Amino acid sequence: MDELLDDLLKKIKNGTYPPGSQLPSGRELADVYDVSQSTISRAVATLREQGVLVGRPGRGVFVAESPRG
Repeated sequence: MDELLDDLLKKIKNGTYPPGSQLPSGRELADVYDVSQSTISRAVATLREQGVLVGRPGRGVFVAESPRG
């Protein structure tokens, strides 16, 4: 999962997922990274705990306006 976290952080830092943007769905990310959706969920939860991502109920997961990662 470390590689997944590193890659997501890299994409946030390089602007692939800029502040305020919505991440692809868990299913889409699972397909891209060839991992289970539960692995994606754990990675997203970790990045939310770090303040890099924010969840918006009913809307999805977004990059924080000022990501700390």
